[in-house]
Amino acid sequence: MTISSSPYTGARDLRAMQDLAARLWSPASRRHVGDLAWERHQHTGREPEWPTRLWRSGGRTVAWGWIELPGHLDLMVDPACPGLADEVLTWFAETAPAAPARPAAPGAASPGTGARRTVMAASSEPHLLAALDRHGYRRDDTAPWFCHMARELDRLPVPRVPAGYRLRTVTSADVPARVLAHRAAFHPSRVTEESYLAVRAAWPYRPDLDWIAEAPDGSAAAFCLAWLDPSNAAAAIEPAGTAPEHRRLGLARAVCLAALHAAREAGARRAVVGPRGDDGHPVPGRLYRGLGFEPLARSDVYRREE
Repeated sequence: MTISSSPYTGARDLRAMQDLAARLWSPASRRHVGDLAWERHQHTGREPEWPTRLWRSGGRTVAWGWIELPGHLDLMVDPACPGLADEVLTWFAETAPAAPARPAAPGAASPGTGARRTVMAASSEPHLLAALDRHGYRRDDTAPWFCHMARELDRLPVPRVPAGYRLRTVTSADVPARVLAHRAAFHPSRVTEESYLAVRAAWPYRPDLDWIAEAPDGSAAAFCLAWLDPSNAAAAIEPAGTAPEHRRLGLARAVCLAALHAAREAGARRAVVGPRGDDGHPVPGRLYRGLGFEPLARSDVYRREE
């Protein structure tokens, strides 16, 4: 097998990364084509912080690595080519300078000792976990972790909102309000109107899967963006949230249900979501369990001290 690699060059390479994610997808997968689109476009101007490389064989992508400087890696490797995980990790070590492990003591003349590299990997990716072990990475039990959850879409409750609120899809005129709601829900946030327009232009964004709960004053009180992977008939929620002044009204539940109903109408048979699973951020997990999502796998941070 002849394998070549090259740096990321733009939208065509993102589609190649998404194609690999779709080919390897299962309900327990860490990556969905939609969250790759969201994460690549939700911020503008960050490309210099994201060295990214793709590995190809026979005209199709078999691995990719996406670094967030100074020292974090996300990667996907076809299990049929497990040795490529070692190559991606070697590229990571050669490309990223690694982040300081701990700060210097107050008044110290030199920076803190040591450095760290971190990698995210899931329990559903044993070939990656084996490679991380070979390269000296160990799970960081102090770091946040993510729970990968799924549910079938055959029995969805009817969404309900309080009097004065209504559920509807996002239009181009709603982008400023939608961005304000996102920035309020995830403060501090680097999402801007420019970046959200880029999200809307990216494959596989569909306006019929982008929902808000509109408040009585016309503002966006809550939101849910669903993405459809047509090859797997699978939808993913990324992101969903509620502006602080509208919380505890059931709006997140309602707007997620509206997006899931729309995803089912668009052809999805199941849906997935990946909220934090640790005690530091428990509310999203409770929301999705209440919507019928069940945990299937988890992603953890693996760390190597240099």
